[in-house]
Amino acid sequence: MLDIKYIREHRNDVLNMLRARRTEADIEQLMRFDGRYRELLQNQQNLQNERNTLSKEIGQRKKERKDSNDIQMKVVAINEQLTALNSDVDEIKQQITTLMLTIPNLLSRDVPEGDNENQNIEIRKWGTIPSFDFPPKDHIEIGELLGIVDMKRAAKIAGARFALLRNWGARLEWALINFMRDIHVKEHGYNEIIPPFIVNKEALIGASQLPKFEEDLFHLQNTDLYLVPTAEVPLVNVYQSEIIKASALPIKFMAYTPCFRSEAGSYGKDVRGLIRLHQFNKVELVQIVHPQQSEAIHEEITRHAETILQKLELPYRVVTLSSGDVGFGSYKTYDLEVWLPSQETYREISSSSNCIDFQARRAKIRFKNSETGKNEYVHTLNASGLAVGRTFLAILENYQQKDGSVIIPTVLRPYLDGLERLQRK
Repeated sequence: MLDIKYIREHRNDVLNMLRARRTEADIEQLMRFDGRYRELLQNQQNLQNERNTLSKEIGQRKKERKDSNDIQMKVVAINEQLTALNSDVDEIKQQITTLMLTIPNLLSRDVPEGDNENQNIEIRKWGTIPSFDFPPKDHIEIGELLGIVDMKRAAKIAGARFALLRNWGARLEWALINFMRDIHVKEHGYNEIIPPFIVNKEALIGASQLPKFEEDLFHLQNTDLYLVPTAEVPLVNVYQSEIIKASALPIKFMAYTPCFRSEAGSYGKDVRGLIRLHQFNKVELVQIVHPQQSEAIHEEITRHAETILQKLELPYRVVTLSSGDVGFGSYKTYDLEVWLPSQETYREISSSSNCIDFQARRAKIRFKNSETGKNEYVHTLNASGLAVGRTFLAILENYQQKDGSVIIPTVLRPYLDGLERLQRK
């Protein structure tokens, strides 16, 4: 959430941000509500001051043993006015909050302007794109031939866009999860969390998922609870409505969770296979940091995600998302895109975002600034470290062999009892 004072004082900057994001929000209505809210607060203050003055006069009259009934009647009338006024204040405050929740985050000055992903800017590439002396298969064909991916039986159980991993496929998925966990905890210094996989509405608002992404969530009937769309949601909210000691920053969380998304509106080739499922596994990184550190830590958390791809020796590139492609709650985002031979292109496998104080304001997470003595909002950052299913499919496609087998990346072999390749029986 943005600061209402910032919007009031920098209205044109906010309007320019909305234009750059190719989106809209009713800033004029918000400012009308804000003006009315401040007017009501002033009226409230005036009445309270008047009541305080009259109360003192009542006290003085009682000391002098004089009648104060007329003044007491005025106080009763003021209290009635304040009751009505307080209701008006609460109502317009809620209207302001509702509008504020629809306004996206500010954008960093170095976010390139553009309509969509076609205007994203490539920053760097890593690794060598594999060449094959045979027509490369896509991951679903490979997985089905190896007997490790079963989409048809998953559909019988849960419907379209669910996957069932079998035998070494299930082992490979767990190997990736454990490998990522070990690297992020042991080498990158994250604290491992096992969070709830169900979250409430307040947590989703705090992590900027609601109200924007309501249609993409799985809502549990007759409750205010939802299945997690990403571990970012519970991790960001660990310190919801708390004040953190400055000495505790930065706080580094890592969690594995299944993720559940309706993927409303997605279509085309992504519907086939493991790229865009309703349920998928992900290892998530979240950092809660001092505002002065967030830009540097954004580079750091991106490198942590890259480390996984490098150790797996998967070719990838890093892009800066354009203004029309940056997520609602993000100030600046890098995407890591892994090479998929079957599509002859790079596809997203991780997003790394600096949300500055946007989520912290919504979740009310502050720290005690030792220099100023004031409570200030922290900055939050997140990165997929990585999306496990997409890493799984990238391995199948990039390590496939002419005989239909798949070489296991060296770093994963200790997690698979030394297995060097997946092959048909």
